[in-house]
Amino acid sequence: MEFANTAWALVPALVAIVLALVTKETYLSLFVGIVMGALLVAGFDPTLTLDAIVNDGLVPAVADNAGIFVFLVMLGIVVALVSNAGGAAAFGRWAAVHVKSRAGAEIATFALGVLIFVDDYFNCLTVGSVMRPLTDSKNVSRAKLAFIIDATAAPICMIAPVSSWAAAVSGVAADLNVNGIQLFIEAIPFNFYSLLMIVFVIGLIFLNFDYGPMAKAEMEAYRNGELGSLGNDEVVENNKATLWDMLVPVVILIIFCILGMLYVGGFFGGEASGDLIAAFGNTDAFVALPWGALIALVLSFLYLLARRVITLKDSSVSFTAGFNAMVPAILVLTLAVSLKNMTGLLGADVFVAGLMEGAAPGLFNLLPAVIFLVAVFLAFSTGTSWGTFGILIPIVLPIFANDPTLLTIGISACLAGAVAGDHCSPISDTTVMASAGANMNHVDHVSTQLPYVFTMAAVSFVMFVLAGFVQNAFICLPVGIVLTVLVLMALKKTIGCSVDAPENIGELDEVLAES
Repeated sequence: MEFANTAWALVPALVAIVLALVTKETYLSLFVGIVMGALLVAGFDPTLTLDAIVNDGLVPAVADNAGIFVFLVMLGIVVALVSNAGGAAAFGRWAAVHVKSRAGAEIATFALGVLIFVDDYFNCLTVGSVMRPLTDSKNVSRAKLAFIIDATAAPICMIAPVSSWAAAVSGVAADLNVNGIQLFIEAIPFNFYSLLMIVFVIGLIFLNFDYGPMAKAEMEAYRNGELGSLGNDEVVENNKATLWDMLVPVVILIIFCILGMLYVGGFFGGEASGDLIAAFGNTDAFVALPWGALIALVLSFLYLLARRVITLKDSSVSFTAGFNAMVPAILVLTLAVSLKNMTGLLGADVFVAGLMEGAAPGLFNLLPAVIFLVAVFLAFSTGTSWGTFGILIPIVLPIFANDPTLLTIGISACLAGAVAGDHCSPISDTTVMASAGANMNHVDHVSTQLPYVFTMAAVSFVMFVLAGFVQNAFICLPVGIVLTVLVLMALKKTIGCSVDAPENIGELDEVLAES
């Protein structure tokens, strides 16, 4: 293949990303990227190009993600059932009384995201579905909601020892005869992007400002009530419904999805019997999440019927409504995975891995920072964090074989960079899930959170430069926290906008232009 394992392998993804950000047309941009990738794979032969699009791109994308599609549909039906029963409206009424401010709604969303740390897909969709009524009641934009969801999905999973992400990292390391879970835990204190993103989100909320496109989205939501919704999540009022009609289905969903992950992982009598960490290491979320969602759907259906807050007719309507609500997410995910398949066939991972190995000599103490940048670029271009650390960990391990401390920092840089790149990539499945959870335009989600991700990626890069020389987490992490706070304060004084500051109304366009 003429273009394989060269810089051309990155071109389809980069074209799709740039086109999406410029045109705001998600489906068209992804499809153009797929076609370009197929043309390169096929050497511009029309017949082979068509074959690559269908048989190497779209069909495997649907087949490989069938489990997630089923989970999406079932979750959509559960959400529609709860909404049609009046549970979402009841939750909104409760929130209006007990959550007094926009900051309170954002903190509640952040807290729920942290609590649901076992899997990023599950996190994005559950937090979004549960918190939309609350954030809507406080005029928080869907863009801000999606950012908080995304910031508590992959970044939190990457510092949680009991999660599908820890299992993935452990699996890669285990193939190289390394204690994977031990390596993952040792890397957590140096995972600057994930840890400092927590500080960043909390700081934004309490300092009460935003910048860049997010400031405009927040101002429109606060002043004009333009939340940025796709418009298919109307809330049904029902005086019979209570807060429990929202909470019980959500709790059932969470419990049975976690039980599903443990069951599929062999916790209940399988290879990992009684071993929680091993069960999460062996599980398959693409099987476990539909397993749990199916049980949650049945039990929620029976519960709401028994409560007489929904009729059989309304519940049957919820099935089609739930499916229709998830069609945009399914379509974007299919196209994004198809594009990743094209870059995979072109050998984008091989090309970047070669660059990484060529950069190793003479940069020993700076290597963690270099690894971080390479991981960010690879994850951003390919849309996969798991694929990124799967490629880079085998390269990083031998480089630092004789220096355990730098090995830990190097692995942390690899994991942090993978999360950062995945966090802002338009073709990342986690990013797709975050926009689906917030029920907003996918490209708008990407464009509003890009400045935030770039800010924390820059701070993390500085910290990995420092860590390469200091090599002490008890020194580096506090320095990183202080640096993040200082950056936040500087941003607020320069380009930041607060939605409830009257002086910002006339200055918003000027501030956005300068930023």
